[in-house]
Amino acid sequence: MNQLTRRHFIQTSGTASLALCLGISNKGIAKNTTSNMVGKNFNPLILVESNGNITIYNTKPEMGQGTTQSVPAMIAEEFEVSLDQVTIKQTNGEKEFGFGQRAGGSSSIRTGYTQFRKVGAAAKAVFILAASARWQVDPSTCYAENGTVVNSTTKKVLSYGELVEEASKLELPKEPKLKDPKDFKIIGKVSKRPDIPLKTNGTAVFGLDVQLPGMVYATVERCPVIGGTLKTFDATEALKVPGVLKVVEVERIVGKYHFKGVAVIANSYWTALQGRKRLKIDWDTKGFETFNSSEYEEKLRKLANEEGILDKNKGAIETVNIAPANYIEAFYETPMIAHHTLEVMNCVAQVNGENAEIWTSTQVPSSVVGAGTTDAPKLAGFKPDNVKFHSQFIGGGFGRRLYLDYIVEALNVAKHTDKPVKVIWTREDTTKQGPFRPMTFSQLSGGFSEDGKLLAFRHKVISPSYFESFSDSYDKTKVDTIMVEGIAEQEYEIPNIKTSFVRADYHVPVAAFRSVTSSTLAFAHECFMDELANKVGKDPFDFRLSLLTKPSDTKRVLQKLREVSNWDTPLAKGKGRGVAQWSFFAGLCGHVVEVTYNEATKTIKIDKVTAVIDLGEVVNPDNVKNQTEGAIIMALTAAIKQGITLKNGVVEQNNFYDNEMIRINETPEIEVHILAEGGKVKGVGEPGFPPFAPALANAIFAATGKRIRKMPFELEV
Repeated sequence: MNQLTRRHFIQTSGTASLALCLGISNKGIAKNTTSNMVGKNFNPLILVESNGNITIYNTKPEMGQGTTQSVPAMIAEEFEVSLDQVTIKQTNGEKEFGFGQRAGGSSSIRTGYTQFRKVGAAAKAVFILAASARWQVDPSTCYAENGTVVNSTTKKVLSYGELVEEASKLELPKEPKLKDPKDFKIIGKVSKRPDIPLKTNGTAVFGLDVQLPGMVYATVERCPVIGGTLKTFDATEALKVPGVLKVVEVERIVGKYHFKGVAVIANSYWTALQGRKRLKIDWDTKGFETFNSSEYEEKLRKLANEEGILDKNKGAIETVNIAPANYIEAFYETPMIAHHTLEVMNCVAQVNGENAEIWTSTQVPSSVVGAGTTDAPKLAGFKPDNVKFHSQFIGGGFGRRLYLDYIVEALNVAKHTDKPVKVIWTREDTTKQGPFRPMTFSQLSGGFSEDGKLLAFRHKVISPSYFESFSDSYDKTKVDTIMVEGIAEQEYEIPNIKTSFVRADYHVPVAAFRSVTSSTLAFAHECFMDELANKVGKDPFDFRLSLLTKPSDTKRVLQKLREVSNWDTPLAKGKGRGVAQWSFFAGLCGHVVEVTYNEATKTIKIDKVTAVIDLGEVVNPDNVKNQTEGAIIMALTAAIKQGITLKNGVVEQNNFYDNEMIRINETPEIEVHILAEGGKVKGVGEPGFPPFAPALANAIFAATGKRIRKMPFELEV
């Protein structure tokens, strides 16, 4: 946390209103700048004007996770204003806010909880000092309340607006005193989200909603064989479609991959699509037309015979003597899947010489205008200072909108017209072009002592590499830490643990998915924990808790989960319960899933999911429940619906009819319990995902005796 420095006045152009501004940079809290408000692209985190208006800026993109409420709530709590008293505005990647303008990894609250509170507390402190100086009293006799400072002795009151001039001359405290949680008025309470009315009355503007004067439209035909690129094209027939304006070659960049496609620019999206259908293209498929994912899966299975690159080695697993009767091993497989954001990829871009302007939905505004080598300006050939960005509401991110390929491609299209152009992907484009969550296979083994104590545990991951897909500079001799995330960090007390990674060549772009590789590894890891419990005849809960003798967050979650799920209450015949938990960088959550097996129809019905999520601190409990429920439903889709497969180099799935999502009638009852008992602050958006599939698979085993080791799996046994 950097030093909070001097505040300066901002003279608002056209009014006599003075403002006190506090800002955030990539290094923490940054100094303010004196500037005319009108015509300047500088938006401070807190803006207090002498006319009484207060604005709080949200630096975290809103994609349904509730940051338009949660981020301002943390600031407002310490600043002693209610959210009804402030205007909330979204930032657009401006330099003054640094590179923290991104939403991913369940990080908005997890990494910003203390920082955002300090911003509000520091501002409150200087207003109290300013008021006490005016009244010539000790600051300890004053307190802030509802955007005012109150003299506790005389009961005199001064608004923040009245104190701007004095407050601006004061140095803010480096470490402002934070409120005792027992005094919270906003944090920890259910609060209304300001984005919900906009989304329900149709006034919220998502990237797909952007309309600009004179705007044209574009759609891009890309090589159907993943890995292929453009050789030649004939646009003669496409240009005959009335309204088609231009057909051009464009580049799309996904990590280390550069793909060429053909863009049709027209006066309407429908017209552009009709022109696209008439294109005649000769693709260079580079031999990838022979690729089949079924053959690739077999390759991954064979690679499991390799030792792999060592990740973690605790204890001395190579020297542990395990009798064959006390040894167990298993192999688990998870498929490649698409992100399927409800709002398809889209971007509006306008290029005017060396300048570019962008309107889109993205999880990474900082990268849209950033100066890094993998940021949009660099990839599209613009100077960062020449790029202006307008951030929109996001209709689903799930990790897909961490990537800039659709933005860079739109900028490349916009270079061919003097009008703003909206580039829209079809649902088929989104399904077939990726990037995707990679298939991930796991080889596991465990061994017990003669008295049934778990002595040794191995988990080998066999998969493509995320880092390698992202960058040519990836060192293949090192472990891709994303592909083994969380395994060695589980709090189970096992004396000898070994984890390793076997890298597999892959030409298909892969990408982070909601809960990243934990969405696959937890399935293998926690199902195998049940297999180990079954091997020694122990209840799955008892077995896990026997490996958690010391106090830990995981132990607290499991104990709470056992209680609220009524685990120890016997179930009727044909019913089963399964448990799983997962702790990783984003947070910690545990599930118990209850199922019923219908012997006549040989089908499984998911009756209920009970979740316990540990947060350390909670900002808005309602948001937490919404996010956990959403993660469970998304995890259910990944567990039982068709993944992405390739035949002859082409993705076989097209749209929701053959790459289905869970529907309402398939959604079980979900009950979410929150642990917010202090300690490390954890994330919300992702932790509900990883434990679901293993808990479901374990429940199916409990009800039927059938062990599931491959996703997706059917609810027919």
